[in-house]
Amino acid sequence: MINEFILNNLREMREDKNLLQKDVAKILNTSRPNYTRWETKAKIIPLTKLNELCNYFNVNMDYILGLTNQKVDMRNDNVLDRKLIGQNIRNFRHENHLSQVELAKLLNTTHSVISAYENGKTLILTAFALEICQKYNISLDKLCNRK
Repeated sequence: MINEFILNNLREMREDKNLLQKDVAKILNTSRPNYTRWETKAKIIPLTKLNELCNYFNVNMDYILGLTNQKVDMRNDNVLDRKLIGQNIRNFRHENHLSQVELAKLLNTTHSVISAYENGKTLILTAFALEICQKYNISLDKLCNRK
């Protein structure tokens, strides 16, 4: 489930810069209604757009998503690398003694989806990444190799 801090942190970051929703939507190259759905938790922000947002605000994903209350000043040139994220997912899974089938069950998806994530063929969905981070108390920034 999406953490309750998301709405407040997205709005807070935007308002701290005196931006309107339409301004952030333009920065992220999306529609204002789409951005509004992310800010109001009607829809979860895709990982690529979350990364762009964090890069713009120079802040950590963990703060934006409410995994931590600590805002960390981050570089603004972070790029998501599907293969590296996939390796991190595989490493996480091995460290927690989970098979792909067990992780798939935890996320209510299929073994082939987990395999596609780990092989870098598909970028993990934000909702799945967030669920892993919340359940296992790990950093999304670390999982995504953000500096």
